[in-house]
Amino acid sequence: MDIENKKYEIPGEARIGHVHLKVSDIERSLNFYCGLLGFNLVTRYDNEAAFISAGGYHHHIGLNVWYSKNAPPPPMRTTGLFHTAIVYPSRKDLAVILRRLQDISYPFKASDHGVSEAIYINDPDKNGVELYWDRPKSQWPTNSDGELEMYTEPLDMDDLLNELNREEII
Repeated sequence: MDIENKKYEIPGEARIGHVHLKVSDIERSLNFYCGLLGFNLVTRYDNEAAFISAGGYHHHIGLNVWYSKNAPPPPMRTTGLFHTAIVYPSRKDLAVILRRLQDISYPFKASDHGVSEAIYINDPDKNGVELYWDRPKSQWPTNSDGELEMYTEPLDMDDLLNELNREEII
């Protein structure tokens, strides 16, 4: 199929609705996504599948063992999903989950990308999960031509955690 000559642009209002992950153990995955990250269980189908969300949505993440029950994680150097990205509504919300991860010594990496600040973790099946907060668009870095110029620098975790101590100024 030759798609090079057929220009199409997805509507700007389109969005990613949810991700559905193959996992090896529903209970272990629910403990991670609901117990650690704070998602709510919406519904489950016995020990085969579960659907979870934030804020009452029908589901942001589906988990199933239909083809993967008790299976090992896929090899790292293969194709597949790199990570699921979860956007937090505020910098303070990102600081809360950072503190939660630190409190239980959950392994993570963190980066400042200019447009966002991000924390990277793996779920129990080694599926990558990015937890991040977007800076306001007016603060995104641009080059001299006005083009977006993202980068990867170490995240200033102390400054991020200071969000937990800041009072809202009215």
